Amino acid sequence: MTVLLREAIGDRLRHARTNQRRTLREISHSARVSLGYLSEVERGQKEASSELLAAICDALELPLPELLNTVATDMASVDDMVLDGEISGSECGDGAETAETVSGASSGAGGMSTALRTTIASPTVRVFAA
Repeated sequence: MTVLLREAIGDRLRHARTNQRRTLREISHSARVSLGYLSEVERGQKEASSELLAAICDALELPLPELLNTVATDMASVDDMVLDGEISGSECGDGAETAETVSGASSGAGGMSTALRTTIASPTVRVFAA
């Protein structure tokens, strides 16, 4: 399974914003980014430029290197959990379930199964069908 960088960044930005109990409107105003565009970045639909990421991180008082390091760690964790096309919940040392598999994924165009979307939340990783 491949996790897109824009999705992992968006998940972490949303996580940081919601942990601060701040609204999209507050962050978009502070970062001088349109509310709609910020929402699309958080949902992983738009890939933000480095300048835009820096502005959003400043608005969140989140150092950009910290965001990027956390995203890299998240992506590595998801890659470690995927073994031979299956998602393993045994990677977590405390025995907690770290991933949920979506059974019965429907086939899309061309007979390929639908993509899985990864939602990353501390400290667990959950996988949902798109």
